[in-house]
Amino acid sequence: MSKKDSSRKWMWLSLSVLAALQFYVVRELLAAFALFVLGFGAVAVCVGFLYFLHKTWEAGVTRVAAIQRPAILAARRSVAAIGDWSRRPFRRPDSEPAQ
Repeated sequence: MSKKDSSRKWMWLSLSVLAALQFYVVRELLAAFALFVLGFGAVAVCVGFLYFLHKTWEAGVTRVAAIQRPAILAARRSVAAIGDWSRRPFRRPDSEPAQ
């Protein structure tokens, strides 16, 4: 009878250890899921903030572009001139290559 009781004891002990390991794995998976949720939430907040900044900048530039004051017109002309300069080649097309 004692051998049978000993077997039952080891059976229940092994089942309880197996159940405890399963609960530990579930807890670890839930903790990992919570960390991923926090991480992706932080990324989503950053992307949303950047989108908000972009839309705010776009609205501000549109509003400034509609203003017809001399300072704004001069700034537009200077930006256009810088754009023209940046599209010009450094050398003439038929010049000799630098040595």
